[in-house]
Amino acid sequence: MSEARDESYGSVRWVMLGVLCASLLLVAMDATILNVALPSLIEDLQVGPMEQLWIIDIYGLVLGGLLITTGALGDRVGRKLLFISGFVLFGIASVVAATAGSAAQLIGGRVLLGIGGAMVMPSTLSLIRNIFTDVRERTMAIGIWAAVAGVGATVGPIVGGFLVEHFGWSSAFWLNVPVVVVTVVVGLWVLPEYRAPQAGSLDWFAAALSVAGIVCLAWGVKHLAKGEASEVDWAILLIGIAALAWFTRRQLTATDPLLDVRLFRNGAFTAAAVATLLAMMAIGAAMFLISLWLQYVHGYSPSQAGIRMLPAALTLLTASLLTPFLMERFGVRAVLGFGLGAVALGFLLLAVSPEPTTYPVVALVLVSFGLGDGMAVTAAAAVLVGAVPADRAGQAGAVEETNYEVGVGFGVALLGSLHARIFSQHMTGLSVPADKLDQASGSIGGAAEVATDLPEPARDELTHAAGHAFDVALTTTSYISAAVVAVVAVGTVWLVPKGFRVTGGHG
Repeated sequence: MSEARDESYGSVRWVMLGVLCASLLLVAMDATILNVALPSLIEDLQVGPMEQLWIIDIYGLVLGGLLITTGALGDRVGRKLLFISGFVLFGIASVVAATAGSAAQLIGGRVLLGIGGAMVMPSTLSLIRNIFTDVRERTMAIGIWAAVAGVGATVGPIVGGFLVEHFGWSSAFWLNVPVVVVTVVVGLWVLPEYRAPQAGSLDWFAAALSVAGIVCLAWGVKHLAKGEASEVDWAILLIGIAALAWFTRRQLTATDPLLDVRLFRNGAFTAAAVATLLAMMAIGAAMFLISLWLQYVHGYSPSQAGIRMLPAALTLLTASLLTPFLMERFGVRAVLGFGLGAVALGFLLLAVSPEPTTYPVVALVLVSFGLGDGMAVTAAAAVLVGAVPADRAGQAGAVEETNYEVGVGFGVALLGSLHARIFSQHMTGLSVPADKLDQASGSIGGAAEVATDLPEPARDELTHAAGHAFDVALTTTSYISAAVVAVVAVGTVWLVPKGFRVTGGHG
């Protein structure tokens, strides 16, 4: 884009940024907005434990699985066209989900939302690169972009809680429709079009391999963590691993790859990708489990639970906006390591807190998660761009966004399933009818539903047992998570070269 063209945009550039961020906020919010709606969904649609997990995480898994493909598609058909088309689909999918009368329709609507979101997300960051040619303005714009992406995931339960309590769970989807209409109209008017001048044809077979690999891998991980993996689940897991291996080999020999996997030979690039994935896994699982804890263990309403998760959103917003200044002052390695360290500390605080866990402890944990996620994800995004040549910056963005979205889905799938397994193991010796035992021990939501039909003594016993089992499972899951994040934090700091600078690489 020429300097004259950039000057002609004037203040319209910031209107364009507003359009892109409005879409990004909705896409990011939808990854977590249903967390506080689960009790209402369970009661209304009779949702089982595994269906609960699929409703929550299928969106992020589909979105993450498609980001590499849609990023490459945008280069070829036009980023504005892909953005507008994706957001229209996002609006249609919101109507499908809002009118769902069964868990199957709701999951189908979430799949369509994931496809639409995957068309939108790569276009937002790539269009920002085209719109803002001044380095300082572009840095500011990307900082705002990163803040909106991070806050979207944490503010989802807050907005969802208010909507669910006052208007029902379907309102969490109806909210999208007017925003989609306004954004599409304004976007058609102000956004520029961009196509890569020398992009080749899209390798659809490689695209299918990447999607199948991520989805099958997630399926296998979910069932392994749940402790219910059958021979079919193992086969699906192996298919996922094989598909991703085939995809990698195909990209190594492609003249115009969907993803140049050689980028991962760069230590800083790999460290940033892993940091994004792990940070989003942590906050995705934490927001899911803490929202259940607030509602089922402590009996808060959806809006009350959402408000009590506000510390994470506020801290994440602040940390995201301050991270560019912190990187300049202390360096990338320090900021990235400190961010992941704060995430590990949050899990450790949750693990060592005396039982029963109290909200002041959880509020401190949420602050730690928000601080760590804001710093780690924002710094990682800058590293991913700065660690590669300019002509690979688009692929670097696709990696960042893929790890962002897949991380949320994997966090719920892996840590959520692990928590559910531990919870079930501690739901023993209950005075519950035999035909209700599996439901009561399957999830805390199932236990709460069974308890409503029991007489007073048995109801109190089941409620107390479920709360205790949930706390025990949360403690164990948090210890494991803290250890994993701490190890990855050390590895990440080691991989980032000393003296690395995001503006010009290293060395």
